[in-house]
Amino acid sequence: MTTAVYPGTFDPVTHGHFDIIERGARLFDHVVVAVADSPGKRPAFDLDARIALAQAACASLANVSVIGFSTLLTQMMHEQRATVILRGLRAVSDFEYELQLANMNRAQNPELESVFLTPAVENSYISSTIVREIAKLGGDVSPLVHPRVAEALKTRYGH
Repeated sequence: MTTAVYPGTFDPVTHGHFDIIERGARLFDHVVVAVADSPGKRPAFDLDARIALAQAACASLANVSVIGFSTLLTQMMHEQRATVILRGLRAVSDFEYELQLANMNRAQNPELESVFLTPAVENSYISSTIVREIAKLGGDVSPLVHPRVAEALKTRYGH
C-alpha cells in the first residue's frame, strides 16, 4: 500500500488544494493531508480549526485522512509509514522552492519521493493568501473554497 502525504499550512484549504488531494487519492492507496502547525506563519485559523476545515473539504474521499503535525516532515512521514510527498505547483515560480524542499527531504531520508501535480486551470490562480485577503475585505470566496470554509472565513472576518 502506497501512502502519500500532502503537507501544508492549509490556512484555509481551497478548491486548489482539494484538486490536488482528489487527484492524489486516485493515484495512491491512501493520502494523508498533513496540516502543519506553522506558528511562525501566524495563521488566521488555529491548527484544530484548519484540521476540521480540511476534514470537511475531504469528507467525500474515502482514502483520505487529515492530521495535524508540528514535527519535521520526514519524521511525520516515518510515523505515517508514507513514502511519497505530494505537492502542487501552480506556477514556474513555485518550482525552485519545491525542488529545494524535495532535495532536502531526500537528503534526510533517501527513501522519500516527491510527486508534483499541477492544478486544473480553473484552480491555478487560487491561493490561501488571496482567499484570506478577499474574505478580509468582505468579498465572496464561495467559488474558491468549500462551503464550511466560506462560513468560517465570514465568521473570522465578520462579514
